[in-house]
Amino acid sequence: MTAITRHPSHALSRYDQSPQFRQGRFTNPRPRPSMGLWEGLKLMSLFLRGKPAGTVPDRPIPVHAIDRAMLDAAPDRSLYRLGHSTMLMKLRGRFWLTDPVFSERASPVMWAGPARFHAPPIGIDDLPPIAGVILSHNHYDHLDRAAVLKLAGKTARFIAPLGVGDQLVAWGIDASKVEQLDWWQSTEVEGLRLTATPAQHFSGRGLRDSDRSLWVSWVIQDDELRVFFSGDSGYFNGFKAIGDTYGPFDLTLMETGAYDKRWAFVHMQPEETLQAHLDLRGRWLLPIHNGTFDLALHPWEEPFERIVALAAAAQVPLTTPMMGERVDMRSPNGMTPWWRA
Repeated sequence: MTAITRHPSHALSRYDQSPQFRQGRFTNPRPRPSMGLWEGLKLMSLFLRGKPAGTVPDRPIPVHAIDRAMLDAAPDRSLYRLGHSTMLMKLRGRFWLTDPVFSERASPVMWAGPARFHAPPIGIDDLPPIAGVILSHNHYDHLDRAAVLKLAGKTARFIAPLGVGDQLVAWGIDASKVEQLDWWQSTEVEGLRLTATPAQHFSGRGLRDSDRSLWVSWVIQDDELRVFFSGDSGYFNGFKAIGDTYGPFDLTLMETGAYDKRWAFVHMQPEETLQAHLDLRGRWLLPIHNGTFDLALHPWEEPFERIVALAAAAQVPLTTPMMGERVDMRSPNGMTPWWRA
């Protein structure tokens, strides 16, 4: 597929030319199945009245603290996992953030909702200037309003899916800093080529905005280096299409966590994460979307254990950095079972 370059929009976007936008909402190529009222109520009751033991760590998670001097001295193509799906990358001497969430809770309110298992390895005030914030969709565990507003003064560009950029502008982010893309559209920022690619998910931050903004994955190209950032997605044939168009990838940052068979359409099981990595023609796999928030019913460490076993059986190189540990994106370190400590 041919990517189309988009440039910053200084006004709220029109979506009616997007193939993904139908009857006022964004859609997946295959319609999302309905859970049904009864099943939905049972699941809500389970989350509210008591989840299984082990979904939250019973001990502090090890975190490797980062400071500005360490980041300035780090070589190019360094990556740091700050938690959940928040990645800090150093490319071409500049810094980039994916889905920055720094708040104590992934929730519309700070007195309830999923709380962090660990503090971020570095605070926003201590971060260097950010060349770009790369956003996948608007769910609370991926789009943190407080973090976005705090980052605004030190961030040159926010690159977002259709509709998410409009949300940033509504929050007060300068429209000249905001660029929003549809699936298969690309932009170039500071020498990087960023392409919004399909995902199978949904969006919404309240009762009235369901699917009013788009969800994407991202292809990040720095000359010969190719990185894939999954955002959130169920398994679908789009991964093969992305792999055929942009692969092979040196590193895939793949959703591996907060899964359940009841919502497999929008969140992959670990077996599907591995298959998506293979579809993408990825080399190294780094599992994300785990280890920071209690968002599902499985034990908190289960995503790591399952993907480790699956990758070993398939002979797929796997890197599992501690939060804040530096990863060389060209030659990652191997599996470190920090969650067992």
